[in-house]
Amino acid sequence: MTKETLLQTAYNAAEDKKAEDIVVLNMAGISLLADYFIICSGNSDRQVQAIAKELIDKSNESGNPVKSVEGFDAARWILIDMGDVVAHVFHKDERSYYNLERLWREAPTMEI
Repeated sequence: MTKETLLQTAYNAAEDKKAEDIVVLNMAGISLLADYFIICSGNSDRQVQAIAKELIDKSNESGNPVKSVEGFDAARWILIDMGDVVAHVFHKDERSYYNLERLWREAPTMEI
């Protein structure tokens, strides 16, 4: 699976679970962690977990095993490492506090 296909799969998974304010950052040449960050949010702990679970399931189903998941039980900021794509699923109350878009402002956003 190409990293672009993985990115599309992850984006679609977040969208399917009604994630809000989905932003994709192109991290190539900016961070060694991943080529793409997906940042999105949910309105409740349950929705945040549902978005994260869908991302994990779709990545695994597509033959790209998830490397790591952090923060699932707390459901305030769940980080899902899929290799070339890292997803950050925030509770809406936490997203503005951490403001990853500002932290990584040199990374160009992408339209999917």
